[in-house]
Amino acid sequence: MKVLVVYYSMYGHIHRMAEAVTEGAKKVNGAVVHMCRVPETLSEEILKKMGALEAQKTFAHVPICKVDDLASADAIIFGTPTRFGNMCGQMRQFWDATGGLWAKNALVGKIGSIFTSSGTQHGGQESTILSFHTTLLHQGMIVVGLPYAFTGQTRMDEITGCSPYGASTITGSDGARMPSENELNAARYQGKHVAEIAAKLFK
Repeated sequence: MKVLVVYYSMYGHIHRMAEAVTEGAKKVNGAVVHMCRVPETLSEEILKKMGALEAQKTFAHVPICKVDDLASADAIIFGTPTRFGNMCGQMRQFWDATGGLWAKNALVGKIGSIFTSSGTQHGGQESTILSFHTTLLHQGMIVVGLPYAFTGQTRMDEITGCSPYGASTITGSDGARMPSENELNAARYQGKHVAEIAAKLFK
């Protein structure tokens, strides 16, 4: 049973969440978990101007995902930062290249799940995940979220990301805030939850 964690990260927040998702999925017996990144669409010059180049070097070792890699997985957990309440352009471009998979029904019946980040507490985390679900459903995938069985998303003692739609983190307007332990625990829970469902479906 293969679980693929596919993400885009600019400053490292989604990369850290992807690591936690992977940790959680690996706890399920029989799960073979791989982590990969969608291709970058911005030049090094632009990334340097945005202050992202050095951060990206810390996870440059993570392999780049190919569209056909999706077809070989039983469950795919996608991570994207929020861009105006939607997935980022890098993730959108990756998905726009999956027409061949759609034509062959290659992703029908596979599990799909989303995690995200935003700069502020109400910066579009939920709309990003929900709008991403539309793409998964067009591909015939089975959508899985983050159930309230993960009680960390009901905490009132701290500002935290997460919703029943998926794990999320708040980066702060300057990007200085990295995922909290509660947010990482949510990502671990989601990874494990998805892998457990995949184990039942794809014995």
